[in-house]
Amino acid sequence: MLFGIAWSCSQEEFIEKGQGIVKGRVVESQTFTPIANARVASSPSTSTVFTDSSGYYTVTQVNEGDYSFEARKDGYIAKFEAVHVNTGGTTEMVFELVKQQQANLPPTVPVLTTPTDNALDQSLEVTLKWTCTDPEEDPITYKVTLRNDTNNNVVTYDAITTTSFTLTNLNYSTKYYWQVTANDGINTDVNSLTSSFRTLMFPNARYLFVRKAGDNNVIFTADDSGNELQITSDATNSFRPRKNTQANKIAFIRTTGGQGHIYTMRPDGSSEFKVTSNVPVAGFNLDYYNYCWRANGSQLIYSNFDKLYRINADGSGLIQLYQTPNGKFISECDWSYDGNLIALKVNDLSGYNVEIYVIDMSGNVVANVLSGVNGAAGGLHLSVNNTKLVFTRDVSGYQSSDYRQLDNRIFMYDFTTNAITEVAVQRPAGYNDLDVRFSPNEAELIFVSTSNDGVSPRTITKYTMGTSNSRTTLFSNGVMPDWK
Repeated sequence: MLFGIAWSCSQEEFIEKGQGIVKGRVVESQTFTPIANARVASSPSTSTVFTDSSGYYTVTQVNEGDYSFEARKDGYIAKFEAVHVNTGGTTEMVFELVKQQQANLPPTVPVLTTPTDNALDQSLEVTLKWTCTDPEEDPITYKVTLRNDTNNNVVTYDAITTTSFTLTNLNYSTKYYWQVTANDGINTDVNSLTSSFRTLMFPNARYLFVRKAGDNNVIFTADDSGNELQITSDATNSFRPRKNTQANKIAFIRTTGGQGHIYTMRPDGSSEFKVTSNVPVAGFNLDYYNYCWRANGSQLIYSNFDKLYRINADGSGLIQLYQTPNGKFISECDWSYDGNLIALKVNDLSGYNVEIYVIDMSGNVVANVLSGVNGAAGGLHLSVNNTKLVFTRDVSGYQSSDYRQLDNRIFMYDFTTNAITEVAVQRPAGYNDLDVRFSPNEAELIFVSTSNDGVSPRTITKYTMGTSNSRTTLFSNGVMPDWK
């Protein structure tokens, strides 16, 4: 009887202290074999105990509250369990510990080996190679992610089981970026660093032109067979390409922050360089703007409203060559092959009241080609021997705020006779011929043809002079052509 009373008093005292018991077992996760001498502790701290030979443990006198209990034993991955201890209660927890050697490790980071980073002149079929291993020799599957520098397209190749993959049908003159992802089917993906390579230069690229890609203009190059290649990115507004064969570079205009500047690049679109800086290109409308190389590729001339500038191709040596005497804007210029003459087209701020004339390098006017006419005009290009100047003019004389043209035709000015003659290029009625240029041998003309409705697509067209029925479409949906 006395024993019973003593037990009751002890139990009441335990409850009054607001404590409980935590007990349980620690076993191996796969076989549930008991783990002896495993350490069991908690946060906040209570008593630290160790399991017996059968894996059991008991923690007494644990104050009521929330705890995080940990079971730990060398050779196993420690495990935590959250628990709430109630006054007078017994909470049971079983810890299943994973042997450390059973924790599966992910594959190593793939190392890209072939082609080497920034490799040049790769063929249009490239075999990618990399190295990668798995610590447990788990089977690895790979994914190759590929993108290029001209558009936002991302291509992925999945379920690759070897450490190589061959890409086919790549584009010429294009920089590609590639990455490999490894997965062992157990762990999360492991990604390589990104590597790049550039393919061979586009062969026999004689033509340049511009197309719209979304809101931006992009530059294309093409060969005599009609094969085309985009060489500037969709992400930039790049237009009015002009190639210089001696420098083996293409100049072009790019607009950023509301300003237009002249850049240069290699014929494959690489090695872009900004030429102008303090004085941007500017005119009444950059869609109808033109600048020019010096024949040897050392310099360029361009205008900023009523002023004409010359700048070295490396961006140095900017000087003002000329200023119009009447404040008219210089919208187009062309520099003769011998470097002695410059043809100019000037107009008012609406693009009209056009004058076309030729100056020498001292700014003296040596030929008055066109003045006193209504309507638009442009597309200046001097022949290599300075005997002819080709240009276009809207003979309708129509003038409007949106610069729409109704009857734009091609004309030739003869420096010997000072005569202007229309070039009969079998232009369909209701069409405009714009942006005319001589072919490299000057036996043909290249220009833009489009309906005068102002909304129809434009095509790059070729005409062989002195022939009939030789008007040929070269490239659809294109503007601002060049042919070298």
